[in-house]
Amino acid sequence: MYITTLITGLIISSITIGFIFLIKKLFQKQLSAKWQYNLWYLLLFALIIPFIPGRFIPSGNLFRTFTGGHSADGNSAAINGAASGNGGTNSNWMQDFSVTVTQTNTELLNGIAAGIWITGALVFTGLSIHAWLNLRRIKKSISHVEDKEILDLFQTSKQQLNISKNIVLGVSDKVRSPLTFGLRKTFVVLPANFEEWLSKDDIKHILLHELNHYKYKDIPTNYLMVFFQIIYWFNPLIWLAFKEMRLDREIACDHAVLTSLDDKNYKKYGNTIIHFIDKSPSPQYNKLANQLNGSKKQIKKRIIEIASFQADSKLQHVKSIGIFLLTGLFIVTQIPLASVMANDNNRYTSFNHDQIYEEDLSDYFKNDEGSFVLYDMQKDAYHIYNEDQSTSRISPDSTYKIYSALFGLEENVITPAQSMIEWDGVEQPYEQWNGDQNLETALNRSVNWYFQQIDQEIGLDSVQSYLNQIHYGNQDTSGGLEQYWLESTLKISPVEQVELLHSFYNNSFDFQEEHIEAVKNALQMDEKNSSVLYGKTGTGNVNGKDINGWFIGFVETETNTYFFATNIQDEDKASGSIATEITLAILKDKQIFDE
Repeated sequence: MYITTLITGLIISSITIGFIFLIKKLFQKQLSAKWQYNLWYLLLFALIIPFIPGRFIPSGNLFRTFTGGHSADGNSAAINGAASGNGGTNSNWMQDFSVTVTQTNTELLNGIAAGIWITGALVFTGLSIHAWLNLRRIKKSISHVEDKEILDLFQTSKQQLNISKNIVLGVSDKVRSPLTFGLRKTFVVLPANFEEWLSKDDIKHILLHELNHYKYKDIPTNYLMVFFQIIYWFNPLIWLAFKEMRLDREIACDHAVLTSLDDKNYKKYGNTIIHFIDKSPSPQYNKLANQLNGSKKQIKKRIIEIASFQADSKLQHVKSIGIFLLTGLFIVTQIPLASVMANDNNRYTSFNHDQIYEEDLSDYFKNDEGSFVLYDMQKDAYHIYNEDQSTSRISPDSTYKIYSALFGLEENVITPAQSMIEWDGVEQPYEQWNGDQNLETALNRSVNWYFQQIDQEIGLDSVQSYLNQIHYGNQDTSGGLEQYWLESTLKISPVEQVELLHSFYNNSFDFQEEHIEAVKNALQMDEKNSSVLYGKTGTGNVNGKDINGWFIGFVETETNTYFFATNIQDEDKASGSIATEITLAILKDKQIFDE
């Protein structure tokens, strides 16, 4: 999670910064100084995008909605395929046939990434706290301005900018240039003995400049920028962008001051800025305060802007707003990208149904972390235990073989009448896998090579097309044809498993009816008291440990059909057989199926 979120943040922020720089270069003459600065607020919005919770933003297709598995486009998939014709009881349904998958410990990688990020964030948080403490020391050193003429000039400047809040004007020997800071109580601080080397016009210009920072909310913006620099400390483009943003802010304030002056005072205002060219700002606190001066390179650019100043025309104002809105539209289009990347598309966010009942079934799961989903077709109602985990996507493991079977039937790789595939003689991890298999035995024994051969004959492109058609989980086959469904890239949530079962049962995908029946017959596991149980188990074994257990299926009674999915996860003891035991206990107590 840390890795994907950090990578997403890096990509989104870098794309946004590059786009803003491009817009500023292409439309420099059309954008006013104020709107060049305002563009950077769109960056602040973009920096939030990777951290928006997945439930607040759509995943995948923005226009796709789900209503409990009833929609014709379906979010359900085909079921465990077997082509028997006898509908007999599956004798091996409680056995776990799983092959271990070797994987890198992603938790370790996430832990390392988190540790590096936290270390960097703590370092920059410490620097920010140090800067804040410097501001506190400046605040304690402030003495009030006693000169009535200066105070009157300050009040006049506030009135000119329609500022009514009480702002403290002070002097400090700890500052080398004027600055403004303070969220709750705002201070405009001038260097000690400023009246000895600044004229009244200089002071007026300085006050107007600093008060414009207050008027345009630049003080809280400083804190937002520092916050995001802490979060995105690993992206050098953020540091470059915020440096440019601060320069654009000073230029925007310069323009605001010049707009309030007559053209005879433009040169005087430029000279005011030049007064501070040799008084470099203190880096310890300049990021938390608005300062009149900057580096010599920055002041040079500001002087050039002042020398070429022209008041904004109405047409330029309209153009600036249009460019800003278009840039904002581009940034908004990155939200789906963030949903896919930051959330790794591993949560089902579109579950929506009129009747969803949460139940406490923790007694059945004991020490197992898991979820249970039951859909009552007659009442059109869902009963869910652990809603959070029931919408989390995990590998389907052997439960996916039902879809491989159905796709194989649809592609005529196998048929209901002839589903035998010859064993190639390669020794398998289970004796039951050594030998020719038909669809019934392959599903019964969960024979990996049988379904992998079906996939090979179908081809990855066709498999992907089928998964897209039935909207199977995250539809990700990038793990490769051999094992995309086996603790790899393909993932699905328990809720989606149930929705898919329901759509399969009703043949919402318009597959051939005889193929649906063949798969359904092969899924039959047991029959008791006029109730028939259909289902498929699945076990995920990674590095020799059972970490993922599934049991999905449905029960037909004389008057109703119930669809279910149980999933459990553990460091070493999560298997399909355990998930089956939990499911049967729940179904028995609900009087749905009594073994």
